[in-house]
Amino acid sequence: MTFPERKFTAIAEYAAAYFEQSRAAQESVDGEKLDAAFKILDAAYGRGAQLYVCGNGGSASISNHLVCDHSKSGQTDTDIKPRVISLATNIEMITAIANDISYDDIFVYQLRTLAKEGDVLMTISSSGDSENVVRAAEWAKDQGLDVISLTGFDGGRSGELATVNLHVAGDNYGVIEDTHQGLMHILAHFIRLHHMDDATIAERKF
Repeated sequence: MTFPERKFTAIAEYAAAYFEQSRAAQESVDGEKLDAAFKILDAAYGRGAQLYVCGNGGSASISNHLVCDHSKSGQTDTDIKPRVISLATNIEMITAIANDISYDDIFVYQLRTLAKEGDVLMTISSSGDSENVVRAAEWAKDQGLDVISLTGFDGGRSGELATVNLHVAGDNYGVIEDTHQGLMHILAHFIRLHHMDDATIAERKF
């Protein structure tokens, strides 16, 4: 049985149930793995490595949003310049690869073209089993790149391939994606805080 398992007669009732599911999903995130993901990203940003991010649908949107919050916001009032590319953003490249080769290769093709030793891949997939995401994670792992995978449901293959799997215990796409978006913000904010002067923090908006 998954949420929702029945029809709701009032939207306020559904909202209350949804928020309850969201709280449970947020609380399911492993704090030690979140710390491990932070350390991988912070080290990558510190050495000038590139972070590549990918996902489909709503997860593509989170990937694109991550570029802004990690790269632009991450260097505000800090000594770092995070270098982030979303593999879900170049529609011309994506459609060329999908049309000429395979939709399953839209991320791994770009990754093979761009990635260098020491770079990092972050995959965002509620199911953890999207073939194009899995292929990117497999290639990155084979090349010795760290892979951070954000997953839901049962974690799928991308969860198994990850250096760090930030897994959300949830069975509703909206709830999982909301939590993934929150994790994206938490990582961005914490990395920024980590590099800010204490006196400046209270003066800034996050």
